[in-house]
Amino acid sequence: MKKIAIITRDCAGVNAAIRSVVRTACGYKIEVVGVLKGYDGLIDGKFIQLNRGSVSGIINLGGTILKTSRSKRFLTDSGQKQAVKNLHEYKIEGLIVIGGNGSLSGAHNLATQGKIAVVGIPATIDNDITDVDLAIGADTAVNVALDALDKIRDTATSLERIFVVEVMGRESGYIAMQVALAGGCEEVLLPEKESDIEVMCKEIKQGNAKGKSSWIIIVAEGKAKAHDIARLITRNTGFETRVTVLGHIQRGGHPTAVDRILASQLGNYAVEVLRDGQTDICVSMKNDKLVTIPLSVAIQPKKIKVAETYKLIKLLTK
Repeated sequence: MKKIAIITRDCAGVNAAIRSVVRTACGYKIEVVGVLKGYDGLIDGKFIQLNRGSVSGIINLGGTILKTSRSKRFLTDSGQKQAVKNLHEYKIEGLIVIGGNGSLSGAHNLATQGKIAVVGIPATIDNDITDVDLAIGADTAVNVALDALDKIRDTATSLERIFVVEVMGRESGYIAMQVALAGGCEEVLLPEKESDIEVMCKEIKQGNAKGKSSWIIIVAEGKAKAHDIARLITRNTGFETRVTVLGHIQRGGHPTAVDRILASQLGNYAVEVLRDGQTDICVSMKNDKLVTIPLSVAIQPKKIKVAETYKLIKLLTK
C-alpha cells in the first residue's frame, strides 16, 4: 500500500489519532492525504498532503485539523459514486475514517458498495459504537461536563437551590449517567430509562423536610429539555429551580490522557490492519487488547445498560 487518506468527524482526541495514523504510515513510507470537511470534501476532492511535520503539536488539541461537516450529498448514490471516483483518481488505496456512527456507516458503504479498503476508528462523545468499550472523545466529554458540574454544585450548595443540568446525548445517556455518578448527583434522566417526575418531586420534598437544601439533577438532551423539567419541579414542589445547559462545550477542550493514549494506539493499529489487507472493520481496545470489529456490527444501535449504574447513583445519594 503506497497511499492512504484520512477522513474525520470532530471530538477531543481526533487530532491525536490523525497524528498517530500519519506518523505510523510515514514509518512504512506510505503517503498520507487528509480529506478536508468530511465526506463533502471527499466528494469535492479536497485533499491535503500530510507528513510528520503536518501533525506536529496537535496531540493536545481538541476538534480536528481537517475540519468536518455533515454531508447530505454523501447519503445519495451519486455522492458516493463521486467519492469513490475521486479516491481512484488520486490513487488512494486505503481510507481511515475517524468518527461516530454516521461516519462509520459511510465507511461501511464505501467498503461494501465502492470496494474501497476502509478501516474505522471509533470517535464519539456518546460512546455509542456497538462492541466498543470506549470511543475516542467520550472520556474528555465526561470530564468537561464534570468540571462544569463541580462549579455548579458550589453555587447550588451556597444558595440552597435545585439545579437541572442538561448534557449532550440525543439517543444515548452515556454522558449523563457517567457525570451523575462521578458528580454525586441526586437524579439522572436518561433516554434508555423511564422516569417518574412525580416520584422525583416527592423525593425532593421529603429530602427538604429532613434538612436537605440543594439538589442536582442531570438530564440527557434526548430525554427532555432542562427548562421543562425545571418548570415541573417548581410547580410540584414550590422550590426555586435553576437551569444550566452545557451544550457544545462538551465536544471541545483538550483531550484527556485517556483519550490521547487511546487515539495513539488505535491510530497506529488502524494503519497496521490496513496494511495487512483487512477492510470494512473498526479497530477498538477491548479488555486491554487491540481488536477489530466488523463495521456492519459497529454501526448497529448500542444498548447501554443503565439499571445497575442508576441503582448505584440512587443508593449513594440517599
